[in-house]
Amino acid sequence: MTPRIPGNDYTVLNPPALGSSWTPRLRVSVVVPAYGNQAKLDLTLAGLAVQTYPDDLIEVIVVDNGSEPPLRLPDIRPGKTRLLLCPTPGRAAARNMGLATATGDVIHWMDSDVVPEREEVEAHMRWHHLAPYLSVTSYLRFTTAPLPDPREVAEAEDLAKFFEPTESHAWIESLVERTDGLTRTRRAFSIHIGGATSVGARLFERAGPMDPDMILGQDTEMGYRLAQAGAVFIPDPEARAYHLGPSMRMRDAESISRVSHPLVADRVPVYQWLRKHPTRQWKVPLLEVVVDAAGASSDDVRATVDAVLAGTLTDLSVLVTGPWDEITPELRAPLTDPHLDLALLRAHYGHEGRVRLVSGLSDAVAPFRLRLPPGWAPGEDTLARILTLARERDLGLVSVLLSESAEGIAAARLERTEAFARAALLVSGDEEKAGGTGEDLDAVVDEIFGTFWADGETYGFTRGSEAGPLPSVRAAYRARVEAQAEVERLTKEVERVRGQVAKWREEARRWRRTAVDYRREMGSLRRQIAALRRTQRRRGLRSLRRIKVLARGLTRPFNPKNS
Repeated sequence: MTPRIPGNDYTVLNPPALGSSWTPRLRVSVVVPAYGNQAKLDLTLAGLAVQTYPDDLIEVIVVDNGSEPPLRLPDIRPGKTRLLLCPTPGRAAARNMGLATATGDVIHWMDSDVVPEREEVEAHMRWHHLAPYLSVTSYLRFTTAPLPDPREVAEAEDLAKFFEPTESHAWIESLVERTDGLTRTRRAFSIHIGGATSVGARLFERAGPMDPDMILGQDTEMGYRLAQAGAVFIPDPEARAYHLGPSMRMRDAESISRVSHPLVADRVPVYQWLRKHPTRQWKVPLLEVVVDAAGASSDDVRATVDAVLAGTLTDLSVLVTGPWDEITPELRAPLTDPHLDLALLRAHYGHEGRVRLVSGLSDAVAPFRLRLPPGWAPGEDTLARILTLARERDLGLVSVLLSESAEGIAAARLERTEAFARAALLVSGDEEKAGGTGEDLDAVVDEIFGTFWADGETYGFTRGSEAGPLPSVRAAYRARVEAQAEVERLTKEVERVRGQVAKWREEARRWRRTAVDYRREMGSLRRQIAALRRTQRRRGLRSLRRIKVLARGLTRPFNPKNS
């Protein structure tokens, strides 16, 4: 049975130690897109030539992305190494050519200026033997050391003596450390980097190739799509490699962000901090709402869709499913058209940018998909509230009970895309092994992500016929802006309170120091007073003795002999 990893908690897996006696069986295709630098490519291939993973299970595909002069394969290289020429410029095009020709069970991206340690491929592949839906990332160290000879790299047991690291992927390592190795974050895909990451080939069948329109930020966008396909992301500190020279971001972070952020924001909805506009639309929405129009009245469908479009959550798209291809215009007697309701819906939403009329559903690209039965209208804040519930609790499915009768129940379903994608991978894999188990996807989602039932009335659902007038766009916009302003106000207030608390703490520390000094002075004074009292007591006793002696002398009878 395929291991079922909850969320991104890959610690349920137990990979073999490096160098231990385990039997590798999976083939890996190392795809190396290259442009220009033959000397660095020679070192990359020299490092791959001496991997501890079996050489007959490794193929290396070098894709020359238009180098002048053309690149060549050096003498020191893995046995199964191919060189392809990709005339289309761009890393995405080069990687996609390598991906299309790869035959391995695992695809291992590696840049042509990355030199792996001997155990790097083995470190990756020991994980992939445990589950088919993993993405493993190496720990890269960036070095500006002089380049050694490829033969020295091939003969070295440890490359650290050649490549003294100057920097690391600090933000990746910080994210890993803050989230217990990525086990407590929904942004684990952020560590997907093309320099040294491996992915099960089965995941790429679901996620698709790299986006050629992404001139920068390709790795993050690809990581997001892998996450939606069900991937688990693993940073392995024992998978080590050296990057020859600084990365592009290290060289010019500001310019890289200026270009990559708009591209990433359009395609990665979970990066809400990049989507600052309160109402505009994006290529990939945060939420996909599905309403099935087949057999439903146009009034019911309109009541649902119009309520969705009037809500405060605007980062969404609506898919209205139905047999749209069957509609033919009835010009003589339009009121007798058997598809009249569908024709009315097409007329109503044919030019609405957020609504698409589709005959069937493909794999979701949005991180969440909400299935709404026609005739039920969500309230102005309903979708935002349900989405918040799912995100805060990391739920794979939120079911909302709308009504219950003898005929059955009506419910809305908010599905987390990555949860259902992973469940589908697990069920299909287990069916192949067991000859077909027919396991319910909802049960698997509950096991690996968790599910929750909510009450429709509590979350603002009403029947379409009972719904009040729709809020105006201005009201929705104003509500969104006011909510954002309130968040900003509360954020500033929190910062102000934090600053005040910091001042109070500093003041308390100062008073504590003053109190300590005061106690010390008081102790010194007490000691001085005690010493003075002791001195006075001794002096007083001596004076008292003298007085007593004198008194005894005065009280004796007069004796002339003593005078």
